Amino acid sequence: MAKLQDFMISKVRVKLVKTFLASPEEMYYIRQLTRQVDEEINAVRRELINMKEAGMLREEKRGNRLYYTFNRAYLFHKELLGMVAKTTGLGQAILKSSPKLGKIKFACVSGRFARHMPRLKDMVDLLLVGDIIMPQLTELVREQEAKLSREINYTVMTTDELEYRKTHGDPFIDRILKGSRIMVIGDEEELVN
Repeated sequence: MAKLQDFMISKVRVKLVKTFLASPEEMYYIRQLTRQVDEEINAVRRELINMKEAGMLREEKRGNRLYYTFNRAYLFHKELLGMVAKTTGLGQAILKSSPKLGKIKFACVSGRFARHMPRLKDMVDLLLVGDIIMPQLTELVREQEAKLSREINYTVMTTDELEYRKTHGDPFIDRILKGSRIMVIGDEEELVN
């Protein structure tokens, strides 16, 4: 299975990117990050400097501490967010369990869910299309809800149902297809068109 380490050489940077993008609203100081990623303080400090110079991080001084957050304006923010969403949490669980879940044609997580933003009315966090084995999916979702301490709103449909709903202008499907999403399984162009 592909991992973030495939694209980044530094294991410390991988851990930092996962930490920042797993809680995008959070601000961290160096010692807090050192404990969270379980790495030496000098390695963390060096990566923070490199990431800041690359434009990945913003820093803010509060009292005698420097706090860091991920820069949403960073050129590859969306791509990194997608990689983190696929290799951690719900995305990782779906990829790992996909053979047990049935024949999945499309699996996508909403962009708001990946960014830890509140769900909009009548939106879903997870869309699965294909021949899905519901008991296994229900178990997987319950496990992830317990880990995340938040409810996961999901929808499952067959490929035929998706096509029918798209061709008949179903407002629910239109909202999903017009919203931001991270494809975990399947091709986004094929899903949308």
